[in-house]
Amino acid sequence: MPDIEFRRSNEVDEVRQTILDLHAEVRGDFGLLDRPFNTVERFDERLIAYAQRPGWETVIACTRGGEPVGFCFGTPLASTTGWWSSMVTPLPEGFTEETGSRTVAFQEICVRKPWRGQGVARRLHDELLDGHQEERVTLLVDPDAGGGKVKAVYESWGYEEAGQQQPFPDSPRFAVMMRSLRQP
Repeated sequence: MPDIEFRRSNEVDEVRQTILDLHAEVRGDFGLLDRPFNTVERFDERLIAYAQRPGWETVIACTRGGEPVGFCFGTPLASTTGWWSSMVTPLPEGFTEETGSRTVAFQEICVRKPWRGQGVARRLHDELLDGHQEERVTLLVDPDAGGGKVKAVYESWGYEEAGQQQPFPDSPRFAVMMRSLRQP
């Protein structure tokens, strides 16, 4: 496992360019930057919008020398969240009720190619969620990403598909994944 340190921030201005650069490199590796939803400009719009929400936080993974390796970010869902408004599959009654402390949304993760397959993504995920008191965590994943391998990784981390949603007209139809935040 690589020697990585983690830097937390809730100030998007401090980390914005690093996140945008990592997004461009990683999404470019997968040939996704030509899709409107994945352009750097569209990603930056979402990043700024997410970062304005109370409780937004990012974790940047770096080598001991300070080279960025990857990032993730997330936000607790407010009682007025629109997170569930774009569901294309119905959910059980009460499932989407938020209190501001019920669910944290794990919104994004990227890891540079040289560090993939070494547990860095899982460590980033766990670092971001460490200390959160919410009951559960949710994320969206393109079920076709990596031929289904990305979704399988989240399933190996304890996530289960709860339904599907398409939050933006130019986004993929995502699998909505959920798990308890209190994993053994």
